[in-house]
Amino acid sequence: MNSGSMSRTIVVGAIGNVLEWFDFAIYGYFAAAIGRTFFPNEDPVAQLLAAFGIFAVGFLMRPVGGALIGHIGDKYGRRAALTFSVAAMAIPTFLVGALPGYQVLGMAAPILLTLLRMIQGLSVGGEYTTSIVFMVERAPPGRRGFIGAMAGCGAVGGILLGSATGTLLASTMSAEALETWGWRIPFLLGLLVGFAGFILRRHVQETPKTRKAVRSPLLETMRNHSPLLARLAALSVFNSVGFYLLFVYIVSWLELVDGMAPARALGINTISMAALLPVMVATGWATDLFGRKPVMLGALVLGFVGALPFFWLMHHDDSALVLLGQMGFVIAVGTFVGTQPTIMVEAAPVAVRCTAIALGYNVTLGVVGGLTPLAATWIIERTGNDYSPAFMVMAAAVISFVALVSFKETYKMPLEVA
Repeated sequence: MNSGSMSRTIVVGAIGNVLEWFDFAIYGYFAAAIGRTFFPNEDPVAQLLAAFGIFAVGFLMRPVGGALIGHIGDKYGRRAALTFSVAAMAIPTFLVGALPGYQVLGMAAPILLTLLRMIQGLSVGGEYTTSIVFMVERAPPGRRGFIGAMAGCGAVGGILLGSATGTLLASTMSAEALETWGWRIPFLLGLLVGFAGFILRRHVQETPKTRKAVRSPLLETMRNHSPLLARLAALSVFNSVGFYLLFVYIVSWLELVDGMAPARALGINTISMAALLPVMVATGWATDLFGRKPVMLGALVLGFVGALPFFWLMHHDDSALVLLGQMGFVIAVGTFVGTQPTIMVEAAPVAVRCTAIALGYNVTLGVVGGLTPLAATWIIERTGNDYSPAFMVMAAAVISFVALVSFKETYKMPLEVA
């Protein structure tokens, strides 16, 4: 594969992730404003819980979407699955931005918001996992780790774009305008990104079939690959808790616990997200030289040992200390997330690769990741302990560490492709 073909593969695979996670990021960052728009009669904590509850509902659709889009990817090809998923995300994203609030529609407003988030969750369930399969399968020998990390960068890039957009809006608009209508702007603009992704993917060349597709990838996966599903699910716990606590929920945590202004919290998070990208790229490059498991094990150890100290640093008024604490998580979570796509693709058999990864990954991301912001908000409210999220990170690191030990080292092994 020449550099032009590799670049095109990266763009085609990553653009859907940019849209998917741009949307989910701005929903997380504007959760407080969304809560006040659709649940105006609740107290501030209840509004945030309600908004993150709908966030969780969208995530709970991920396993269903993973099964559907994974089936399409294994049976009809990676291109068909990716084209479907990006279209299923762009339209609901636009509609969330256009949806009137409680004052206009009454109870219909939160109900419609929930339905739109469910459709988006369905799309997300297959987008990320199918894109990483598409990209890693097309990677040249000795570059699978690097290309897999670039697949993850698409997701991080989307969240970074969401964070930067939130920072820009919070810095240039009055609080009243942002609250009333400004939060809707990023959702409306998502339609443009989705259209670009649809066009690019419609014209990508599908790889020739080298084997007959199984009749039902879902049944084949459930019957013959259940242990793999369990290992993929457990491996994904640290990704789920670490990522959604520290790069989505953390903005609300800084506002509620530290009393930080939204623009300042979003600004710090944007810097951290920008730092996450080179960490992931460097990680992918390193795993092609030294292997997947040593790098991931080191990330998990750092996440466990550093969780409390990093949160302690973030629980300060000094922005430099807050940023330093989050940078610790950037290294731990970024290293893990940068390696996970490739090790999952290398561990799954080609005939059910899209389905197996989509199910194993999305069951955890849907349940654990989707509920993490809600759980963190509830635990802090119930216990009064601002450091409760650190213990969630530590528990997640232990679970993923045990799962990772069961994986084979695959960085030098050939990869069968569809």
